[in-house]
Amino acid sequence: MTYLAHTGHAQFGALGLACLGWMLTGVALGLIQWRVWQVSDRAVITSGVAWVGLWRVCFASHTVVSEGFKVMYCRYIMLTDSFTPPEIAAGQVLMLLSLLVGVCGNASGVYSMRIVYFGIGKNSTVRRGFILTGVLCLLAAAISLVPLLWNLSAVVTNQTIEFPPEFKLPPAPESQHVGGGIGVGMAGSVLMIVSGIIFCTYRLPKRPLREQVHQENDTRGEDNPTFELQEHL
Repeated sequence: MTYLAHTGHAQFGALGLACLGWMLTGVALGLIQWRVWQVSDRAVITSGVAWVGLWRVCFASHTVVSEGFKVMYCRYIMLTDSFTPPEIAAGQVLMLLSLLVGVCGNASGVYSMRIVYFGIGKNSTVRRGFILTGVLCLLAAAISLVPLLWNLSAVVTNQTIEFPPEFKLPPAPESQHVGGGIGVGMAGSVLMIVSGIIFCTYRLPKRPLREQVHQENDTRGEDNPTFELQEHL
């Protein structure tokens, strides 16, 4: 196998970007600040701000408290709930799927870098491994961008959610804006796209002419036993 360690520096950096992008996607999945609702009635929502995430709706309150929270009231959004909007349901499924595809891409990247730096396997395996890693990273980014852009559009067009009475939220917010969860998810997707492109652009180095001539001479010497003797004569 040709020495390839010097050819994989960019891909090593891309692997770091892919890992960071995957972690940001996981962080975005758990954040409640996907949509930030501003409400005028502060009788229940003391702060006047409610956070709508993929899995929970929370707001600060001094009058109602959910179990496990001292000043925060939270209710969970289930995939099977009738009021769950399609963009949030899609986010619950697709963000998890993006994490799964992303971890497979990172695992493929680690395996490919192991081949490059330790010289284990064939040169063609390196190329195929990096292509697979790049495709998986790009696929993970594309999957996560669907719910991110969908929820972003819902906020921009000021779409509301008909929460049941136990959520203690008004039928519609006074105003709403994009929360940090969507921003973190977007950053993670961008990093995955950049890393995927870097992985896909990897090229094996061309074999030096001196190495080709040396190999041809070795082959001629094996095929013709008298070749080496003729050289001495």
